[in-house]
Amino acid sequence: MSRRGLPTATLRPPADRRFHRPDVVRRERRRRLTRVAGRFLKWGVPIVVVALVAAALVHAALRSPLFAVRQVTVSGNARLSAADVERLAGNVRGQNIFAVDLAAARERVLTSPWVADVTLARVLPSTLVVDVVERVPMAVARVGDRLFLVDDAGVVIDAYGPAYRDLDLPLVDGLVAASGGRPAADAERASLSRALFTSLRDRPDLGRRVSEIDVSSDNDAVVLLDNDPTRLHLGDRAFIERLTRYLELAPTLADRFSAIDYVDLRFGDRVFVHSESKRRGRR
Repeated sequence: MSRRGLPTATLRPPADRRFHRPDVVRRERRRRLTRVAGRFLKWGVPIVVVALVAAALVHAALRSPLFAVRQVTVSGNARLSAADVERLAGNVRGQNIFAVDLAAARERVLTSPWVADVTLARVLPSTLVVDVVERVPMAVARVGDRLFLVDDAGVVIDAYGPAYRDLDLPLVDGLVAASGGRPAADAERASLSRALFTSLRDRPDLGRRVSEIDVSSDNDAVVLLDNDPTRLHLGDRAFIERLTRYLELAPTLADRFSAIDYVDLRFGDRVFVHSESKRRGRR
């Protein structure tokens, strides 16, 4: 009691909680480590095991003779032989099928001017499939005294020679330019010739009658028909309509003119005829 007879309270300083923090931190760390370890055992270990198994399988596949390329199947080729295509692909027989670089093999096959496109695929366990899209020759381009096979886009495929005598194709002038390197078609003239070839493809009866084409002008295709020396100026469109119109008029023109140099069909219903002479006794 105090001197005045009143009870006194004993004051105690509050406990310092800081002395307990290290224990709390350690317990929390242990809990976190336990959770992480549990998650790793649940998910990490199976993933690692699967990865190791997959790596082992890949390693075994790359070394197994079961997956060595034994067969190369080529399709879509006509002028190129299957052996030519296989050689261009890189002679992959005996290589592991998974180790074959399909992109590089494709680029090698595309170096042939006969090949417009190609796809390659693996067929397990040991077959490589090569599907070729060959260019189709549409004409024989004349450059000076040289002749070249060209497709409908004016791409030079090969020099024309005895090996291609079975092809019945029109002769084209003005399409391919002479150069020091590989002959190449002029872009504008190639576009004109392609439009003409596309039209004639839809009318093979007319296409078979075309013997010569001149695309020396970018916007005027000049055509010669079999057994007809008359040059026909067709312009850059409506080729079939203009050819048909000429064939309808041909008997009348032959009756009126003894020799026709050219007929210009580019101006709708008006047809211009250039002739050095008319038949005697007629006007």
